[in-house]
Amino acid sequence: MTRSRRAENTGFACVHCTIPVPANTDGHYRNHCPYCLWSLHVDDLPGDRASGCRQPMEPIGLVEKSGKGWQVVHRCTACGHRQPNRLVRDGDAPDDLELVLSLPWL
Repeated sequence: MTRSRRAENTGFACVHCTIPVPANTDGHYRNHCPYCLWSLHVDDLPGDRASGCRQPMEPIGLVEKSGKGWQVVHRCTACGHRQPNRLVRDGDAPDDLELVLSLPWL
């Protein structure tokens, strides 16, 4: 069954800081909190929602990817899985740039 990425672009409560996070409005899917940058381990591969882990993912650094720009790298607090995620720079709740810039480059 194919999932609609648009249907997955919904608001959620952050697993780390518990602040309500609105759905992204810049045309991209949001997968982390704009206020603390934490995420949730739901993917084995980007977008597949196949992970059974479902544990918090800590923001550990930044990388730059060709075609995608700066990305926050998240590491699962339970299994150690690492995943880069695109920054949200526009829309109703962009990522906290000061917090983003405090992360180390990996």
